[in-house]
Amino acid sequence: MQIKLQQHSQDSGAEILIVGLSRHPENCKGWSGFAERFDGKLESWVKQDLSFDLKSLITYPTLSGSIPRVLFVGLNDRKKLTEEDLRSCFGLAGKELAKKKIKHAAVYMESFENDRITAEDVAFLAAEGITMGSYSFDDYKTTSNETQVDLESLTFLVEEALEDVESAAIVGSVFGQSVNEARTLVNMPANILTATAMGEYARELGETYGFETDILGKAEIEELGMGAILAVNQGSIEEPRVIVLKYKATEGFEDPLALVGKGVTFDTGGYSIKPKDGIVGMKGDMGGAAAVLGAMRIIGELQPEKNVLAVIAATDNMISGNAFKPDDVITSMSGKTIEILNTDAEGRLVLADSVSYAKQLGATRIVDVATLTGGVIVALGKDKTGALTNDEAFFETFLEASLESGEFVWRLPLTESDKKRIRKSNVADLNNSPGRDGHMIFGGGFVGEFAGDTPWIHLDIAGTSDAEGPHDLGPKGGTGAMVRTLAMLIEKMADEQ
Repeated sequence: MQIKLQQHSQDSGAEILIVGLSRHPENCKGWSGFAERFDGKLESWVKQDLSFDLKSLITYPTLSGSIPRVLFVGLNDRKKLTEEDLRSCFGLAGKELAKKKIKHAAVYMESFENDRITAEDVAFLAAEGITMGSYSFDDYKTTSNETQVDLESLTFLVEEALEDVESAAIVGSVFGQSVNEARTLVNMPANILTATAMGEYARELGETYGFETDILGKAEIEELGMGAILAVNQGSIEEPRVIVLKYKATEGFEDPLALVGKGVTFDTGGYSIKPKDGIVGMKGDMGGAAAVLGAMRIIGELQPEKNVLAVIAATDNMISGNAFKPDDVITSMSGKTIEILNTDAEGRLVLADSVSYAKQLGATRIVDVATLTGGVIVALGKDKTGALTNDEAFFETFLEASLESGEFVWRLPLTESDKKRIRKSNVADLNNSPGRDGHMIFGGGFVGEFAGDTPWIHLDIAGTSDAEGPHDLGPKGGTGAMVRTLAMLIEKMADEQ
């Protein structure tokens, strides 16, 4: 999508102009000039027909000027508008543009600004929100006559040109497009997005952005002694992959942050098999991997001054005569032995070896992301990501990033009592399923055993990775949860150096 910045008086070539409509719109800079497009009728329309209600949308024709239509977006009281409100408004506008098959749109910048939201903020949120809101998944139907029309240009109309507005919009577009890429990965069926296919996707991503890339096959995984990943893969005919991407901001690759993603492309639960109504949708059990790959796309585009390491273990969890079983004891890459009490607690196993490998590759801080437990949904609902950490300062920086991105994260406790239950086994160092109570804490806490003293954050996106229905920023299906927050975190860490 092309981003342009123009003054109101210039011909933008847009098919529709997006305008924020708040109470007392006449106080908006440039409103009298804008009203001229309606040959004196706008004032009566505002009083009688248009809605100020937050997130309301209505399209009206202009009666003069080069742009034929206006999409009015209700803002209620513009002075009280928040960035989260504005992101949602632009997401809904993006849906409307896609519905109308608009190729070229413009934004009346000043109509969305207030004392706290600058022109740069509006540009970022508009490009991000519209890009996310207009997303749709190219499905596999052969009888559909519907064709997706993508937005080709977004022009920001201003009274006077301001520095950094265009660059802010470009960054917002990058964030939105990267979220959409992650959504597509989550929405792809497991017979198409296999571990091998995910590895090839990562390889292409690495080639595009010049990442140092290493895609480990089964023989290399065996050589490294990644017994936890191999155990999960035992029942499958699809070979596993361990994906490594390195973004080198410095030649020496000092102090890298590791992003570790769970890449289980389909989860049957193994011999602890899921029920028939719980197994549908398990193609999305690689939402953590999608989040990491989406964040790496943003990193590749924006080139922050921070070294980043991505590690993803990709496999499915299947049932066969060779599949691992409850009561098995396996040996992880770290050397720690694990008693398997639940083969459906497989995500923490692949993360265990992934975290160990990230540490071996030099990671000094780690964030792991996973659709790990149903317990996080029971605890927090489907609109909140659950978190654990072993480092207060690191988590505070992360929390600032999540607040900026608008992705809600709630931290749960990880106590010494919890750790004792994870370490309780008569036959091994750890067990992979201490019980249903505190399920999210035990799942993430198990991964923390392999992080050790390395500053670490665990993110459980089982509730937030997939939407059951349409929402302000997108359709039903994959959400691209945590892509933007991870990228924001890296930007903040780069600024702190």
